[in-house]
Amino acid sequence: MSQLLHDSSINSRVAYLTAGAAGMFCGSCMRDNAMASALTRMGVDIQLIPTYTPIRTDEESVAIDQVFFGGINVYLQDRYPIFRHLPRWFGWMLDRPWLIRWLAGRGMETSAKDLGSLTLSMLQGIDGPVANEVRRLVDYLKEDLRPGVVGLTNLLIGGCIPTLKKELGVPIVVTLQGDDLFLLDLVEPFRSRSIERLSQIGKDVDAFVTFSNYYADFMADLLHLDRSRFHIIPLGIQASDFEPTTEPVVERLPTLGYFARICPAKGFHHLVDAWLMIRSQPGLEKTKLRAAGWLGGGDQAFFDEQVSRIGQAGAADDFKHIGIVDREGKRTFFQSIDVLSVPTTYREPKGLFVLESLASGVPVVQPAHGAFPELLASTGGGILVPPEQTRSLAEAIASLLADRSQARMLGDQGRQGVTRAHTSDLSARKILEVFQQVARQ
Repeated sequence: MSQLLHDSSINSRVAYLTAGAAGMFCGSCMRDNAMASALTRMGVDIQLIPTYTPIRTDEESVAIDQVFFGGINVYLQDRYPIFRHLPRWFGWMLDRPWLIRWLAGRGMETSAKDLGSLTLSMLQGIDGPVANEVRRLVDYLKEDLRPGVVGLTNLLIGGCIPTLKKELGVPIVVTLQGDDLFLLDLVEPFRSRSIERLSQIGKDVDAFVTFSNYYADFMADLLHLDRSRFHIIPLGIQASDFEPTTEPVVERLPTLGYFARICPAKGFHHLVDAWLMIRSQPGLEKTKLRAAGWLGGGDQAFFDEQVSRIGQAGAADDFKHIGIVDREGKRTFFQSIDVLSVPTTYREPKGLFVLESLASGVPVVQPAHGAFPELLASTGGGILVPPEQTRSLAEAIASLLADRSQARMLGDQGRQGVTRAHTSDLSARKILEVFQQVARQ
């Protein structure tokens, strides 16, 4: 039996496994780091433990300087059996955060289409090729950390859960925040076998956490899990880091913003289409487009195609690609735009960029799918449009760019909604309640 988690605070440590994204800024990493920071401020003894790669976040990282299931190790042990029998010190060397960061800086990217075998190996846990890595994690938690609750950032790193449950005997809480995007991109037979394995692992999980009812319903159905074990907590950000611009909106040209990874799934091409339509309308001919976010090597050709289309339309001077930005750069970016839109082609399970935009007083236009309807119902501050309908997207954005006073009022409403219902402190308190509940069971 785990130690009791009291109503006011946790008197035993929380071990929370997060997952790096090969050097990219990752929404899950940033959310996990913000949650751990908030819980620490509340007096909770929580340790944020990276897996695969060190995490990259635009706030100060509170993660430990170790990596478990290091990307180099799990790849080699899955691909070459000899690496499963080398001494632990050798694996420890390959898991050095500086080495993984260095390799990530060489352009490492992860595509589910190429990782079916490795995904299954991870999900086999102690009975598969990465058994040594499972053993190392379990020994660390059991002998050094001795947590009262273990949390995981997703179920895809959950091959270790049956062993953790057996040897530590503590509650397991898993956050689901995009697992399906990877799973459904796997090729067969790896997709079906992975889903089947995750359904089995899910039986050892005490509680699942999601940020929307949509995603709880979807994942419960996909993995054949009991919906009653799902807890909905609000997605949260450090809202005080963002402030509306003090610049009079009438003194700059109308500006549309995009803040996300630049790739087809995030709908960057749809936004370019909508922007070019908007520029054909009287009074909006000089509307600018500013895009910030990670651009991976695998998406460079896609981005180049969009830039070429922009050039052919004679709009090159009004487009700016800012790339990756730090925390201050993010704040500056949102203060430089009038409307944000990231018209994803998939059903987004989180949408941190929506909250960050609204916290900056900038309204959003988003497709009416995934978590977006619930986010905007909770905060206000935005317009929903039918997914992948470019004309509707353009019309909604143009309506806000043409009436920027109304856009500012909508953005103010959104900012109030974020500070009321979507702060990292509130989100942390809600997940703390889940930890307390499972500890009493």
